[in-house]
Amino acid sequence: MTSQILNQIRRLYDNTAPPTVEDDLRQAVRLLKMLPDETSRSDAAVFMDGLSQLRSEWRLEQQKKKRRPNRTRSPKTPKRKP
Repeated sequence: MTSQILNQIRRLYDNTAPPTVEDDLRQAVRLLKMLPDETSRSDAAVFMDGLSQLRSEWRLEQQKKKRRPNRTRSPKTPKRKP
């Protein structure tokens, strides 16, 4: 049972994508809670941390894209009079 749960968490990590990472992480947490002891939980920690890192990175990318104005050219600087 423990190895099946760990394999499921690993599969979630391996197959996650930006649109599914939130659901994958939630599912991984549910699975983590089913593990019987601290040793098996520490084995899953690598994948849990990886999912969390991916979610953070993808969130930052989304936030940066939202903040960036779509400029096709740089703004003009007013000319100085001599």
